[in-house]
Amino acid sequence: MTVEIGLLLAIVAAAVVLFSLENLPVDVIALGITMTLILTGLLPAEQAFAGFGSNTVVMIFGLLVITAALMNTGVTDMAGRKLLQMAGDKPKRLLAIVMGIPAISSAFISNTAAAAMFTPLTLGLARRMRISPAKLLMPMAFATILPSSVTLIATSTNIVVSDVMTHYGMKPLGLFELTVVGLPIAILGILYMLTLGYRLIPDRSTDEELSTPLGFRPYLAEVLILPGSPLIGKTLSESGLGRDMDLTVLRVVRNKNHYLVPQAKLRLQEADELLVEGQRSQILKVKDAAGIGLKADITLADPRLQAGDTELVEVILLPQSPLTGRTLKTLDFRERYGLQVLGINRKGQAIFRKLSETRLRTGDQLLIQGPRTNITALDEDNFHIIGAVEHQRPNRKRAPIAIGIFVAVLALTAFNALSLPVSVILGAIGVFVTRCITPDEAYRNISWKAIIVIGCMLAMGRAMEYTGAATYLADQIVSLTRGLTNPVWLFTAFFVLTMILTQPMSNQAAAVLVLPIAIQTALQLGLNPRAFGVMIAVGASCSFITPLEPACLIVYGPGGYKFTDFVKVGSLLTVLVYLVAILLVPIFWPL
Repeated sequence: MTVEIGLLLAIVAAAVVLFSLENLPVDVIALGITMTLILTGLLPAEQAFAGFGSNTVVMIFGLLVITAALMNTGVTDMAGRKLLQMAGDKPKRLLAIVMGIPAISSAFISNTAAAAMFTPLTLGLARRMRISPAKLLMPMAFATILPSSVTLIATSTNIVVSDVMTHYGMKPLGLFELTVVGLPIAILGILYMLTLGYRLIPDRSTDEELSTPLGFRPYLAEVLILPGSPLIGKTLSESGLGRDMDLTVLRVVRNKNHYLVPQAKLRLQEADELLVEGQRSQILKVKDAAGIGLKADITLADPRLQAGDTELVEVILLPQSPLTGRTLKTLDFRERYGLQVLGINRKGQAIFRKLSETRLRTGDQLLIQGPRTNITALDEDNFHIIGAVEHQRPNRKRAPIAIGIFVAVLALTAFNALSLPVSVILGAIGVFVTRCITPDEAYRNISWKAIIVIGCMLAMGRAMEYTGAATYLADQIVSLTRGLTNPVWLFTAFFVLTMILTQPMSNQAAAVLVLPIAIQTALQLGLNPRAFGVMIAVGASCSFITPLEPACLIVYGPGGYKFTDFVKVGSLLTVLVYLVAILLVPIFWPL
């Protein structure tokens, strides 16, 4: 072992410890690792930073842009609503759906693309069902990785392995050659996540309210049935307010002061006021619904509330606030501040009276709209402004265009007309040109932290090759197993080596590094090299133990996970994948 190899392995070990402790943000740790590689001379700067221009980073950037366009045009919201209808009120069925559909998709498209597409859908579904996003996002990400060996095109790693095999006189892998081992792995892996794996995932909903961040806490609001509304004469169950708009009707106020219990068979009338509870984004969507409207919007008679610089903000009532113990009506809030309260949040407690008649308490959060100058003045009266609310109505007219572009990207890749990075960048240009989303809007929705971590981890992979550390590890595996007569131990050794190297390196790089050594070893021992190629293809896609796989990085932040969460859940899943592979590969590819 050279000094450079020893130093690099020490850096890798330190990186794993830092990632697991999480005392620093993952992007800061990743940048620190990259700078350490450069300053210690283990990797030239031009190679260390080359990862940020790699196909992987470019591909993820393009996918996130297209995903943002799907969200901006309302496609993800409509799809999420359909999935929620399929799940009903059963969390287990929802879990099966958010794993099954992404798994089927990722058998034919990149798992990164599938994870990027289904992450916003899964987040929305979790919040509508009031389930911690952590309980759904990791299973969804793992479900996109598990089918990597179902088809040849499920991951570019399979294509790389197939290409290397041809250099040694073997036939390329067939489109469905890996299915006999990949399909059982996918099915058993999903069953594991539905049962034991799901139980091992911690519920992060109590950790700093990760499951209810700003924008997803329930607010009380008042909705008015407008004249000519299609809801007039319909029952509450027929109205679809809960099913389609994710709003909970708490009371129906008729004739201004007659409170009715919201029974499913209660028929709605013109001018009924509905006290509803829902997430901020769902309440604001009432502005776009036909036949109903937020009462606050409809009663904006004060010209001050209709100024061009109107904003939406969330504020919290501090101690000694003039609203504490009083109602909006007795305080004349609208006249006093020139602002309108659209909703109230009281730490998840239901409120059954009109906004104007609700006595406010310290800690209540208010969703307020009005002129920017009036909002700024709230600080003087013991209100604390949490933050501005960006409410942009989905551009549903562009939804078919966004869907068409996404399908075209998948088709170009699936039929090998273009590589995935080129296809997704063309798709990103397409959503910009067709105005499905503006560049500024898209860039605000991109997880730059994930891109930084991926670029830096690619530098780590380059250092493994540049210093010879990867070759050194491979040689050690070969020497340790040289005296073993049972080929199963060789299979195990190369699977473990490949799986370990995929953590700091890209899957493709790990496969390219280990496969030639495995093939030469098989030829020397008179064994079937094709079986080793299949085993390494499976091992290279076994990226469950750390969140450094791109599909896992996409959900790492939104799920509020810790590094050790992936170690705990992914370790058993990795053992399961290994057991299936070590059992089936020798059967279908005899040694």
